[in-house]
Amino acid sequence: MKLYAIVGSPNSRKVLAVAQHTGIDVDIEYLDLYAGDTQKPTYKALNPNTMVPTLIDGELKLWESNAINQYLADKSENESLFPRDLAQRADIVRWQSWELAHFNQAFGTLAFESVAKPNFMNLQGNDAVINWAKEQLGRFASVLNEHMRGRSYVVGEALTIADYSLIHVEFFKEMIPFDWTVFPHLNSYFDRIRQTPYWAATAPASSEAIGRIPEAQLASE
Repeated sequence: MKLYAIVGSPNSRKVLAVAQHTGIDVDIEYLDLYAGDTQKPTYKALNPNTMVPTLIDGELKLWESNAINQYLADKSENESLFPRDLAQRADIVRWQSWELAHFNQAFGTLAFESVAKPNFMNLQGNDAVINWAKEQLGRFASVLNEHMRGRSYVVGEALTIADYSLIHVEFFKEMIPFDWTVFPHLNSYFDRIRQTPYWAATAPASSEAIGRIPEAQLASE
């Protein structure tokens, strides 16, 4: 099994954390964002979206991080991440869908326009998009904040792939121009999940390492 990823990529981190959590042996190949590795024909043949991550398992070429995590969780013997109980599974998928369509769409858009563009791409963020993303993030952060009142995890009493989905952009949480102080339950949740060992292990060593191939991989090539 092989996973193509980029250092610091939130969606890559999401899958890397689940791979470690399940204990599945995955060969990880990091791509160089700045060298345009995702745009090369060999990679495009695996993932026509030219994004990461992509998982290869035999004849299966799987992209979309939430789908990959469901696959890894089901393939492992660790059923806690994606329990077999139908109601719990539906609840997990509901929150994964919600984060994609609403919460992390707003969060990710705001991070891209206000942080990634000026700091990593030498571009100016779009003010109209930034304002829209702030409004949307405020709307959906309120939903998550209320849901996490009195809860430790999004679904059930243990960490699931829903938590890895929701936490995946936490690296940018304090960088974006957004007032988090009015969401105490959400903040406590993020602080707790970001310290879990499998998630913490996926953090880039430095901001300079983001998007680059790790030295260990370069040395082995």
